[in-house]
Amino acid sequence: MKVAIVTGATGNLGQAIVKKFIAEGYKVIGTVIPNDPVKLDYTDEQFEPVVVDLMNEESSAKFVTDVVEKYKSADAAVLTVGGFAMGTVATTTTSDIMKQYKLNFETTYNVARPIFVQMLQQNSGRIFIIGSKPGLSAANSKGLVAYGLGKSLIFRLAELMNEEAKGTNVVTAVVIPSTIDTPQNRKAMPDANFNNWVKPEAIAEAIYFYCTDKAAVLREPIIKVYNNA
Repeated sequence: MKVAIVTGATGNLGQAIVKKFIAEGYKVIGTVIPNDPVKLDYTDEQFEPVVVDLMNEESSAKFVTDVVEKYKSADAAVLTVGGFAMGTVATTTTSDIMKQYKLNFETTYNVARPIFVQMLQQNSGRIFIIGSKPGLSAANSKGLVAYGLGKSLIFRLAELMNEEAKGTNVVTAVVIPSTIDTPQNRKAMPDANFNNWVKPEAIAEAIYFYCTDKAAVLREPIIKVYNNA
């Protein structure tokens, strides 16, 4: 049985990813928050929820170590946890930037690093980090300064990991969604054309494809899942 780690397993995107990987026969270990109000309806054989403070480096590393000790490998990891904030340069303080750095970069790095080390040891694995348009381009982060800066490091991290993994079967991808079609986004933007947005299920399908044998030759992918948004 293949094993997938999903951080933020009860978020809108996380749930879609968990469902897709379970449907494809994976055992999914997902991080959840304490007293998480969202309950995922899967059997113990399919899904294992684990409470982890992803801002804590030691706790995150122990989480990965425990998964590997229990299941002997980690075939895929999808890191969805992050945060969002508005703000121009004039209104964004260093503290604001550090909050977004912690939410978007540290929560990623604290899990990506031990998973990456494990995958190098087993010479196989796929890591997916959720990026964003503001992280990809400064032009897209106008009015989103702290968020854009925090997310921009995701791309540099993926580049570094892929450089270190050259010659192996370990690949790190950055997945960039446009506006995701969620109940929260529909409520926030009721006048938008929802058909132009990208559904969480479509993102999950794209991510899974990159884990298949058909995508085995691909390296250093930037996956833009935009639909028409």
